[in-house]
Amino acid sequence: MQTVLIVIHILVVLALIGVVLLQKSEGGALGMGGGGGGFMTSRGSGNVLTKATAILAATFFATSLLLSVIAGLGRQGSIFQGGAAAPAGQTGPAPASGDSGKSILDQLKQQSAPESTPPAPAPTGPQVPQSK
Repeated sequence: MQTVLIVIHILVVLALIGVVLLQKSEGGALGMGGGGGGFMTSRGSGNVLTKATAILAATFFATSLLLSVIAGLGRQGSIFQGGAAAPAGQTGPAPASGDSGKSILDQLKQQSAPESTPPAPAPTGPQVPQSK
């Protein structure tokens, strides 16, 4: 079912690209859109291409929504609920030993801080580079 819907979606996308490219540009900025001859007159093509674009756009949105619904059918949880279900007996991530109550930011700061290095003394005045 999903493969058939993907094929229909791709065909709709290609048709939508073709219909949009066939439409006459309003500004004519590239100087290509204003020729007098063509296989469709400007009035007739405007109505047909506008309706075709609207129909193809609606079909594109419908197939996109259907594909997202089909892709989400196999999922157990939501991204708002924390993703996949936790293993049995575990309600959340296991805290590290002695770190209960600390936020993840505090734990990261503790890991990145040097253990026994004393702080460097503050400079007393302007420092001049020494030549060697």
